Amino acid sequence: MTSRIEQSSCNINQLALVNILLCTRNGAKYLQEQLDSIFQQDYKNITLWISDDGSTDNTFEILKKQQAIYGEDRIHILNGPQQGFAANFLSLVTNPEIDGDYFAFSDQDDIWEKDKISRAIAQLKSMPQSKPLLYCGRTRLVDTHNKEIGYSGLYTKKPSFANAIVQNIAAGNTMVFNKIARDTLLRVSKNIDVVYHDWWVYIVVTALDGEVYFDAYPSLRYRQHANNQIGSNKDLFAKLFRLKFLLKGRFKKWNDTNLAAIKNLENELPPKNKQLYENFCAARKGTLYARMLGILKSGVYRQTSLDNLGLIAATLLNRI
Repeated sequence: MTSRIEQSSCNINQLALVNILLCTRNGAKYLQEQLDSIFQQDYKNITLWISDDGSTDNTFEILKKQQAIYGEDRIHILNGPQQGFAANFLSLVTNPEIDGDYFAFSDQDDIWEKDKISRAIAQLKSMPQSKPLLYCGRTRLVDTHNKEIGYSGLYTKKPSFANAIVQNIAAGNTMVFNKIARDTLLRVSKNIDVVYHDWWVYIVVTALDGEVYFDAYPSLRYRQHANNQIGSNKDLFAKLFRLKFLLKGRFKKWNDTNLAAIKNLENELPPKNKQLYENFCAARKGTLYARMLGILKSGVYRQTSLDNLGLIAATLLNRI
């Protein structure tokens, strides 16, 4: 007679394996709460890969304690490159030792709802399996005490390369992607410089005609505090703050970096996306008239009217 434990093990083994890619750096204050929410998921076949980027608090002790509980086969602890959070996440994406069916990014200070992974996997399985696939979505914003304070942006325009080349709508802490997407990232992401790891994933999946699903339902609690690497962009003040930096030239530098990285994909781009890429690159180098015409011709767009006004202003001021 099969025991309950053996039955549970069999059920887990029948589930697709999800590798959770968690990056840490001095995250001890909130890390335990996040780890608890990961291991309380209603989807059980998960393996946690952690890259610690030189923590000096007791982050490492917390991780080792969890590893002792769940086992070294379920929690792997690695040393990060210590070149910033984007490079740390990419070090996990490009680690050939990590294999599985699906991959999910995790920040160190969020709290996942119990159905975060199962919801994402159900959606991904309903999409064409021969393509790079990416699930992302909205988040529930909470303060340092886990008190709800709002929601992140709700994006309604279709995710696409035309959007990804000028805007990231895919928050890394919500991302789950399939093996085809990960294998593509593994091939094109070594030794490159990117602005943000999640923006790069959004770019790669859409550039190669993969599919992106943006879920309006928030399945994680995104903690807002002074140490956030990236803000939530949830209100008008935040949008205007970002617009200020866009017009001061930060957007242009971001584009320089991303477009250089996209060159790794240039030979693989479908014709329409290659044309879009070339039109956008050419528009950035032209006169005012050529820039405006080129941007229109390229078809690039951002998600909201205010965002698109910022794109027009950046074009006028030669900040694209």
